Amino acid sequence: MKPLVGITMMTAMLLVSCAPTTDRVLDTGDETQLQKRSYQSRVFDTSDREKVLRATISTLQDLGFVIDRADSILGTVSGTKFEGYQIKITVSVRPKGNDRMLVRANAQFNITPIDDPKQYQEFFASLEKSLFLVAHEVD
Repeated sequence: MKPLVGITMMTAMLLVSCAPTTDRVLDTGDETQLQKRSYQSRVFDTSDREKVLRATISTLQDLGFVIDRADSILGTVSGTKFEGYQIKITVSVRPKGNDRMLVRANAQFNITPIDDPKQYQEFFASLEKSLFLVAHEVD
């Protein structure tokens, strides 16, 4: 009877010791993901999603991207830039409340994700200028 108790205890210990490992695997990089999301996203004070999508397309084209796909139903725009290397970007636009739009960009250099906040800041600065020009009907 004692070997059965020993085996049961060992099995229970193994199961318990596996749980924290699983939790850690699922939690890995949460702070990093939150940090990425913070510099990959911007909120704009407008409720006009179409306007933001048009400004996004214009901004990407101004930055030298070729638009691969634009889907107004999903609120996404994807583009590629070729200059001896390949940069792919996907931008999503979705409502945040009733009067704001959340814009999130995700870019890759060749097949490596771009994690440099400065690259995203430059994109959003250009998008902000484009939205300003669209809002004031400047061509």
